[in-house]
Amino acid sequence: MIDNRMHKTESASNGVERTIIRDLPKSIGKQVEIRGWVSVRRDHGKLIFLDIRDRSGEVQVVVTPKESAALETAKQLRAQWVVCIEGTVKERPENMRTDTLCGMLEVSALNIEVLSAAHELPFELDAEVNIDTHFDYLPLTLRTEKSRDIFTLQATIVEAYRASLRAMEFTEFQAPSLVGGDAEGGAAAFKVDYYYDTTAFLATSPQFYKQIMVGPFERAFTVAKVFRGEKHATTRHLSELTCVDFEMGFIKDHRDPMGVLERAIHDVVQTVKENHPDIFARFKVDVPLIPSSIPILKLREAHKILGVPEMPDMEPEHERQICEWAKKEHKSDFVFITDFPTASRAFYTYEDPADAPYSRSFDLLFRGLEINSGSQRIHDHAMLVERMRSRGLDPEKYSFYLQAFKYGLPPHGGSSTGVERITARMLELPNVKEASAFPRDLNRIDVRLSL
Repeated sequence: MIDNRMHKTESASNGVERTIIRDLPKSIGKQVEIRGWVSVRRDHGKLIFLDIRDRSGEVQVVVTPKESAALETAKQLRAQWVVCIEGTVKERPENMRTDTLCGMLEVSALNIEVLSAAHELPFELDAEVNIDTHFDYLPLTLRTEKSRDIFTLQATIVEAYRASLRAMEFTEFQAPSLVGGDAEGGAAAFKVDYYYDTTAFLATSPQFYKQIMVGPFERAFTVAKVFRGEKHATTRHLSELTCVDFEMGFIKDHRDPMGVLERAIHDVVQTVKENHPDIFARFKVDVPLIPSSIPILKLREAHKILGVPEMPDMEPEHERQICEWAKKEHKSDFVFITDFPTASRAFYTYEDPADAPYSRSFDLLFRGLEINSGSQRIHDHAMLVERMRSRGLDPEKYSFYLQAFKYGLPPHGGSSTGVERITARMLELPNVKEASAFPRDLNRIDVRLSL
């Protein structure tokens, strides 16, 4: 075991406040204190060079024999050691500069304090490893630039989505993860032992709760964790995922929530474009194409374009092909598919009276993958109860939910966007699990499960 106290060259309690790396250009010629992780250590003759990373960026630190105590500490450093370094900010020589902050400046070390020593790494952090190894070592591999980029972009997506909905007068609420029944009436739900020998379930959707919230707020949304117990082992599915769900009242039909969704997606794309051109460049992917109006196809029209028989839904390959069509014909990476058969959608989906048995429903596809699903909902209490019974559901078990309709709800609708899915397609990741910081699926909950 390494005693960190042995590597302290001087106490950091000298009155110097920590400087974040991105702020170093303001301190050229001044003494600063930086704290972070060692990314790389390079020895060149009597000099040692350290790349130090904090939350804001990376900078090169130069350790010279002139500062003998700092040099002795630097000789012991390895990747991922956590350090506090006092030094002087200097501009790098003209012939050695690059356009990055790390390439413009350097810190000449005066003192180095080890805050935490790291064990030897199982592999180089920037090494290409298979996806299972990546997940096995997530506490380490989340520190890679690639992972930090993925989840930086994801945070911006969620923030931009939230801001867009708030600008359209939606109120955010916190949906429960524990529910008394399966909110969708279909997807397999995880059971949880609850009080008084009762069984609860992990929510498969915040659907019921956002519909209830139309009552007090008219427009409501939530960023919710949802759980699906189907035994999928694909690149498209997770057992725990995050969704941005909204619901809105006083709609004419499903085109109204589609319009809100279109505006939100526009805002998301514009925000990531403005804030993260560097991430798109590192991933070698283009910012998504999105026209002023996203193309809309009825499901029947999409099947006709593809020359395939009509089906209740779209096969994964058909989603990919129709997205290629939308990009070629409309210069759009997005395409709406609407009017699914009522029988293939959730029980609360509103059937179009003028186009039965088709429903006022929609999916939004993005670069070959469904990222969003929505519809107009049944708002009439008697009609909803009848639909439940026709699907073999017992209305008594949904009495709490049904109160919202007994006491008056306007025509309403909404949608749900999968955060991991939109992130994965934004960066063209081959597996949606890469867009989950801590993926849960059929074979993993942190560690791999025994099969």
